[in-house]
Amino acid sequence: MSRIGKMPVPIPPGVEVTIGKGNEVVVKGPKGELKRTFDPGLEIKVEDGKVVVNRPNDSKMYKALHGLTRALIANMVTGVSQGFKKELEIVGVGYRAEMKGPNLVLHVGYSHPVVVEPRPGITFSVGKSTRDVTVEGIDKEVVGQTAAEIRKIRPPEPYKGKGIRYKGEHVRMKAGKAGKK
Repeated sequence: MSRIGKMPVPIPPGVEVTIGKGNEVVVKGPKGELKRTFDPGLEIKVEDGKVVVNRPNDSKMYKALHGLTRALIANMVTGVSQGFKKELEIVGVGYRAEMKGPNLVLHVGYSHPVVVEPRPGITFSVGKSTRDVTVEGIDKEVVGQTAAEIRKIRPPEPYKGKGIRYKGEHVRMKAGKAGKK
């Protein structure tokens, strides 16, 4: 049995989970609503304020889907109740970020500022130092993808470490040229 798949997902107060036809799970909470359709072979039900996922047999496919389905449902419940956020930091002389309405404007060493428009359900915020960017939303997958796309605009380079990186990310530095003696 899958260790993750057999654990029930607790439903916090204020969150409502409904399972429709074809294993369509709808999770509503104070931050919004998420909807996702899962494999119809799996059995998903709500019991005693918890979501339980069961698989029909021990085939390799259902073993893989069992833990995945449970984890995705847990992320949906967490997203509508607390939300998710990814923090990025900008390193480099003159590199900065600013907000123009809902859009994020990055000045990261190009001849022009880079404008990033948020996807639906995503909000950006910039810290006081203009070097801290936060991506927030209720869908963990979309938050992570948006943060990765922002990082891709100017990934950290290995000689000076300039660029956009995740908060707490360690960038391995290379030694430069040997130089004359």
